[in-house]
Amino acid sequence: MNVPTELRAGIRDAVPLFLGIVPFAVVFGVAAVDAGLSAAQAVGLSVFVFAGASQLATLDLLARDAAIPVVVLTAVVINLRMLMYSASIAPYFRSLAGRTKAFLAYLLTDQAYALSVAHYGPLDRTEAASTSDDRHVDENNREPDVERRERNATNQTTNTLSAADRRWYYLGVAASLWAVWQVGTVAGLVVGTGVPESWGLEFTVPLVFLALLVPAMKDVPTTAAGAVGGVVAVVTAGLPLNLGLLVGATVGIVAGLVAERGRQ
Repeated sequence: MNVPTELRAGIRDAVPLFLGIVPFAVVFGVAAVDAGLSAAQAVGLSVFVFAGASQLATLDLLARDAAIPVVVLTAVVINLRMLMYSASIAPYFRSLAGRTKAFLAYLLTDQAYALSVAHYGPLDRTEAASTSDDRHVDENNREPDVERRERNATNQTTNTLSAADRRWYYLGVAASLWAVWQVGTVAGLVVGTGVPESWGLEFTVPLVFLALLVPAMKDVPTTAAGAVGGVVAVVTAGLPLNLGLLVGATVGIVAGLVAERGRQ
């Protein structure tokens, strides 16, 4: 497969997601205006953070004059799932340069991860085991290179995408989502400046969070995380420094992990 083919494939697969990304980005732009951010600040937040839930949480906390460390910590907690995504997708990009992998990490989103991993298919056994093979080979019982190559050749699966193909597909998905998010943010800023204050946009962020939460509650762990986190956030809403959201998010994650472990 040539590079343009995989790039086009990524963009094509991402297009159906635009219908969900655009309204979300527009809402962020409108909420940014309501929170008192300038256009430059709102666009900067979208460019440098590029994480919808974290951006909305940031707006909510800034509107309540929360301390900057609390804002940052809350955003970090909300995005902890990206660590799991990164660990899962990293083996597909092992041969790429460090700067390239850093850029791909910047573009990582739930959608980019899900589409890319599904498109790539399972790693061949050579790649899946290469990291542990490189680190855990017994120095006194090292397998000869010829034998290792023969063993690896017999372990190949049908996954024929090269690292370059994978990179271009990922960029097709992730970069197109990034571009749509920025355009939606600007559109929201334009719309937000024309909305009368009497419309009460302060409810925009909570409503969007509900819209994100309800469809995600498909199993016991996510339901536990959402329910426990929401209750704790409400109960702790009066904490100093607006720590309630941070505490709720943290406890919700722990509840989800406990529920997942109990299910196993």
